Amino acid sequence: MPANGYVSTSSLNSKATAIVEVNTLSEDDQAINPADHDGKNFKSLLISFLSSFVSFIFLGVPSDYTIQVAGRNTVYSNEFIESKYLYEMNHCEVDHQAKEVKIIPRKYQYDFRTKRQVQRTGVMLVGWGGNNGSTVTGAIIANRDQLTWMRKEGEQHPNYYGSLTQSTTIRLGSNNEGKEVHIPFNTILPMLHPNDIVIGGWDINGANLYEAMQRACVFDYALQEKLKPKMIKIKPLPSIYYPDFIAANQEDRANNLIPKGTKQRDLEHIRNDIRTFKRTHNLEQVIVLWTANTERYVDVRPGLNLTSEELLQSIADNEDEISPSNIFACAAILENCSYINGSPQNTLVPGIIDLANKHRVFIGGDDFKSGQTKLKSVLADFLVSAGLKLQSIVSYNHLGNNDGKNLSAPQQFRSKEISKSNVVDDMVGANHLLYDKKTNEHPDHVVVIKYVPFVKDSKRAMDEYISSIFMNGLNTIAIHNTCEDSLLASPLIIDLVILTELMTRITYKTNDDNEYQTFEAVLSILSYLLKAPVVPPGTPVINALFKQHRCITNILSACAGIAMDTDMLLEHKTKLPKPMKLQF
Repeated sequence: MPANGYVSTSSLNSKATAIVEVNTLSEDDQAINPADHDGKNFKSLLISFLSSFVSFIFLGVPSDYTIQVAGRNTVYSNEFIESKYLYEMNHCEVDHQAKEVKIIPRKYQYDFRTKRQVQRTGVMLVGWGGNNGSTVTGAIIANRDQLTWMRKEGEQHPNYYGSLTQSTTIRLGSNNEGKEVHIPFNTILPMLHPNDIVIGGWDINGANLYEAMQRACVFDYALQEKLKPKMIKIKPLPSIYYPDFIAANQEDRANNLIPKGTKQRDLEHIRNDIRTFKRTHNLEQVIVLWTANTERYVDVRPGLNLTSEELLQSIADNEDEISPSNIFACAAILENCSYINGSPQNTLVPGIIDLANKHRVFIGGDDFKSGQTKLKSVLADFLVSAGLKLQSIVSYNHLGNNDGKNLSAPQQFRSKEISKSNVVDDMVGANHLLYDKKTNEHPDHVVVIKYVPFVKDSKRAMDEYISSIFMNGLNTIAIHNTCEDSLLASPLIIDLVILTELMTRITYKTNDDNEYQTFEAVLSILSYLLKAPVVPPGTPVINALFKQHRCITNILSACAGIAMDTDMLLEHKTKLPKPMKLQF
């Protein structure tokens, strides 16, 4: 197990704030004649030309630069970044008799405070010995140790591609030359680095992580052998196994179990595991994340799990409808640890949400949004936003990993089907010109998942989208997508941990408050990373991917004291007036 339980952080004041100057093409390079060069050189020159053209428009800021916001609305100290932010929204009053919509602009002042010191953080994965768990662990070790390995394409180097926090940028604005300035996502506020995450967890199977990695068939063989010396020493803690909640075909894997007892005893056992992990690695923050098998849905009913009191009493009474994921979620919350549900089952029942609210502990879910559904949340949004009436979505998947094996059982498949099917609801509901709300009109939507062992972790996803277009014509889009399941999900696990840790350091107050407080316990800001976002009661569910992305970047920008990016670019479309002095 990785032993370095500390996080190396740097004060913003210790780094230089600078402007990057980007070189453009020299005069000699500006004309490219294909006849003057062989194919290889021409390709190289063409790439150079295009890169220089892009650099003329965009300015990328290196990751070791810091962000310094000028003005009195952002204050930096050794402990905090404090910002004042004016939140503007439109309140609408619809008068059906007068056939009028009255828009009332409203403004709200927020004071955000972000602790600058990143916490020493560990994550405990439920299902650590599965494909996701072994993949994310191996990837962090490979990146931390800068391992290289060979395959037929040549020497390979580790990376964090697919991670929102590690491999994307945020637009800040533009400079005097009109170049758009982009910064690495993880520099807008102090963030945990994945190399500093301490990993632990549980699994119902006792294989060490080297054996789990071999079984997963995700990494190249040469990389597996480089990882072997460390991975072979790591073995998951015994876990909880209630056979009724996962497919019967998982029984032969269940050889690493907590001794059979009551559910109350299981809860105390998991709580003790969390305390031991935190103490052993000298951690300030532990996040528990479910990446184990999909469970069937649990019943939600009065007396069982509608309140935290009912839930805890049901555990004490050894109720059959208390699932393993319910136990892990309760244990995490009672130990003041955030809990993330990465599978589609309804772990976060009202009683869990109530418990999290009472303890002011963050929870998030459900189900990693990594491949087919992520694409669907983009494509459906594009079609409906373009005024095309999406009529039918048929999504077919086959995969050969243990997730696919477990999902071959009807009850577990139903959990996944629900999380995959609801992804277009908000986009359809927002356009009453295309869909009749009186009849609850909705596109036909079918999801099929089949278990095909041969393809292992390389899931095949095939989708057909049929839309009504101009003058009642039909448009059909058919897509074949090979989704490397764990290589797409593992960066999401990293992002969920990093963003959750960050949110534990952010507090706010308004004009109505005397004290700073945390965000709502249900972390809907994580929706970008999840198929079926759980939100606080009474909150709209947003599935459209780019809206979810803007939610994250805009909130973090507000916490940093940066005006949100509206994409209007009026400085390029109008004659820009002199800037006003901002006051609250």
